[in-house]
Parts: sequence; C-alpha cells; structure tokens
Amino acid sequence: MTWTAAVPPSGTDPAGPPGAGPTADGGTGGDPAPRWAWFERLPLRARLVAIIVLLLALGLVLAALATRAVVSNYLVDQMDEQLKQAAREVTELVDPSASGTRIPSEYVLVLRDADGATSSPIAWQQTIDKYGTPLVPDEQVAEAAGRGLETFTTGSTGGVVATRWRVVSVPVLLTSGAGTQEGTAYVALPLAGVEETVAFLSRSLLASGVGIVVLGGLAAYLLVHRSLRPLRRIESTAAAIAAGDLSQRIPPQPASTEVGSLAHSLNTMLAQIEQAFAVQEASEARMRRFVSDASHELRTPLATIKGYGELYRMGALDTSDKVEDTMGRIEDSARRMGTLVNDLLVLARLDEGRPMRHEPVDVVAIARDAAQDLHALDPTRTVSVTGLHPGDAAPSGLVVTGDADRLRQVLTNLVGNVARHTPAGSPAEIALGTTAEGQVCVEVRDHGPGVSAEQAGKIFERFYRADSSRNRGSGGSGLGLAIVAAIVGAHHGHVGVAETPGGGLTVRVLLPAGPRYDAGSSSSR
Repeated sequence: MTWTAAVPPSGTDPAGPPGAGPTADGGTGGDPAPRWAWFERLPLRARLVAIIVLLLALGLVLAALATRAVVSNYLVDQMDEQLKQAAREVTELVDPSASGTRIPSEYVLVLRDADGATSSPIAWQQTIDKYGTPLVPDEQVAEAAGRGLETFTTGSTGGVVATRWRVVSVPVLLTSGAGTQEGTAYVALPLAGVEETVAFLSRSLLASGVGIVVLGGLAAYLLVHRSLRPLRRIESTAAAIAAGDLSQRIPPQPASTEVGSLAHSLNTMLAQIEQAFAVQEASEARMRRFVSDASHELRTPLATIKGYGELYRMGALDTSDKVEDTMGRIEDSARRMGTLVNDLLVLARLDEGRPMRHEPVDVVAIARDAAQDLHALDPTRTVSVTGLHPGDAAPSGLVVTGDADRLRQVLTNLVGNVARHTPAGSPAEIALGTTAEGQVCVEVRDHGPGVSAEQAGKIFERFYRADSSRNRGSGGSGLGLAIVAAIVGAHHGHVGVAETPGGGLTVRVLLPAGPRYDAGSSSSR
C-alpha cells in the first residue's frame, strides 16, 4: 500500500497551530468530522426529520424574536407618543407647589429646577404605591438640558410591582417666590403593561412554536417515510437480487423524480447484468456440452486404437493380412482423430475472435474450385456453377472482403457435406448471385434426402447429426457446418438452410459485398 503525504505551504509550520495535533480520541483538533460521526450513523429518515425539525424550530425562534422586538418597539413608541402629548398638556397646568396626589392616572410628573432641586412626584397615590416613582439619573438630567422632548427608560424606586419607567423630559419655566427660572419636567409612565403584553406574547409564541414544531416534526416524519418508500422497495429488490433472483426489477416511478431516474438506471443495469449472466451461463453450458461431445467423439477412435494395440500385444494378429488390416483401421482412427482435433482447433480460434485477413476474395473462383473438388470426390456426380435463378449463367466479379482461406473452407465443408450425405451420382449445384440488399449470395444445393424442420434448426450445432445416415462412419466429425456458421459469422454474414425444390437440402450463405463488387453482375431480380 502506498501512502501519500500532503506537503504544507511554504512559510507554515508542518505541525500546525497549537492544539491542532492528534486528540485523545485519535482525531485531529481541526477536523470536525468525528463530532458529527454519530449523526452520519443515523438512518436517512431520521436525519431528514431532524434537519427539518431543526430548521423549523430555528425559523420559529427567529420569527418569534423578530415579532417580540417589533411588538415591543411598537408599544414603546405608542407610549412615547402618549408621554409627549401628556407632557405638553400637563406641564402647562402643573403648579410646582401642588400636592403630589392630584393626577388621577398612571402618569407621574417630576419637576427639577436649574439648581437640581426636584419636586415631590406629582401622581395618583395608588400609582406611586403600586409602581413607585421613576428614578432620574444625573446623566439623564445633563442630556435633557437644553433639548426638546426626549424619551428614555429608567428604573424605579419603591412600589409593589417591579417595573421600569418610560420617561419624557421637556424644558419648562418654573415660577416661584424667587421669580421665574428654567427647569425640566419629567413625565413618566410605568412599562408594566408593555412588559406584561410582551411576556404574554412571548409565552404564546413559545407555546405555539412548540406545537408547530411537534406537528411539523410529525408531518415531516410521515412525508419523509412516504417519500422514502421507493428507496425501501429498491432495498428489498437489491436484497432479492443478492439472493440470486436476477429477474427482479424495481417498480417504475415517475421519470421526473430522482427516485424514478434512479429506478430506471438501476433497471437498465439489472437487465444488462441479467443478460450478461444469461450469456455467460449459455456459454458455459455450450462449453460443457462441447467438451462432453469432444470427449465422446475422441473416445471411440482412442478405444479402437487401444483395442487393436492390445490384440497385437496378445499375439492375436498372427497373419500379415490381419496386421495390415489392423494397421489400416488404426490409421483411419488416427486420421479421424486428427480431423476432429483440427476442427476443434479451428472452432477454438474462431471463438476467441482472433483477427483474420481482410482482402478482396473472388467468390466465383472459390466456387469453381469447390465444384471441381466435389467432382473429384465423386466423378459420377454432376456439379454445376450457376446463377441464383433457373437459366441464369454463373456470374463474374463477385468479390467479398475477408480471409480467402477461411471462405474456401466454408465451401469445402459444404461440398464435403454433400459428398458424405447424399447418394452417389446425385447432382449438385453451386448457385451465385446478389440479393436485393446488395449482399453476395452463395447457395450449395443437393438432391439428397434433406432434413426435417426440427433438424434444420439444429443443423449448425456442434456435433449434431441429423439422422442415422449422418454417422461417424461417414467420416465426418459433426463439426463441419458448425465451422461454416462460425466463419460466416466472423465475416458479418448469415447462413441458413432451406429445402431444395424437388427434394434435398440447400445451404445459403450471405456475405457483405466487397469494394470491387460489380453491380452489373447477376442479381436476384
């Protein structure tokens, strides 16, 4: 394992600032991740509900604080307006020598002359008994000097109910026996009513906020629980797939949602995985069947060779004729094994997808060579190279791009199949032409017993033999047509079978035309 160390920027201490080293719990002082590790371990549903409740509570707290501040300021502003209005009215009527019990309201009036001497509070006695009198500090006196209407909040002295006072100061002219002098009148109202209103509002906001948070948390839980239901279905589907059921699919959801998009992507992936596993299983099944069939095919010639070898060792071959006959049989079995091994090697290379040569190949020339080979195998047989339609002459200039040796092997296997599985002397044709789609078409037609529809669907399988006439004694390995299908498929072509008119089997090979294909040659018009 390779470890990579991070290099600190120049001018910094690699050890970091004090306190940034490893902590007692193994983390680092500057890394906040460990303190949130417990939150990351919670289920997604719990985290979402917690975040929603936290945001809801935070929003309500901020809204409550803002509402409380706005209401409190509003009430105080109203009180200030009342005080200023009262100050204008009261100071015009007040007599500095009057008794302090003449104002039947919560207003309190205090007069202070220029020398700092204050009068007794002029107020309703019940107000003084209940709330006391406002305390006017010296700094407020200095600030009020020479100004107009000024309001401020101050404490209280005496009284049963502890409260603050809202005070307005206004300059007045005080008349006494010594004459007239400037002074200041302080008109005050207790803030008890405002404070009670704000406290009641705070309690109401707190109670309603708690209720809203609880109801919001419950609603958030239900909504999150419902919203995450598709994810739980995905989880159960994944568990079923993990148990081996690849056919399971996630129920479709609206494609406009994240879960719907995820479900579509997962279903596409699951379909591809299922298809890949199916292809793999089919390939493994074919390989097992192939190995089994190959072992079975090799067992017979090997047993034959072993049996004749034991006869020779036991001295049962006591004449030269028997020895010669036995050697011939051993040679035939060895030749048959060699053919089978060569065919298996060809199929293995084709299955591996090894690259083949890509060169222009004259299909007509290969077809004529194959016809001559078939005639050489059976001189009594009539073999002709014709066009696709009755009466058409053999075309020229049919060219495909591919491996000439492999394409030659295709026609060699097809004419060899005709020679082995049709009566001697029966005619055969190799028909050439093009299809309407521009593909080169090669048909090898025989007039033998043919095959049934069921057999035609399996004729290109490896080691398949249609009937008893196509047995090991005919010299075939059972791989000829399988090799034909593999070579044609490697050339991006197609091979199929059909019944020959009048009886027999026709093998049709379609190949993409090469660059030198002559469009004026014979066509399947």
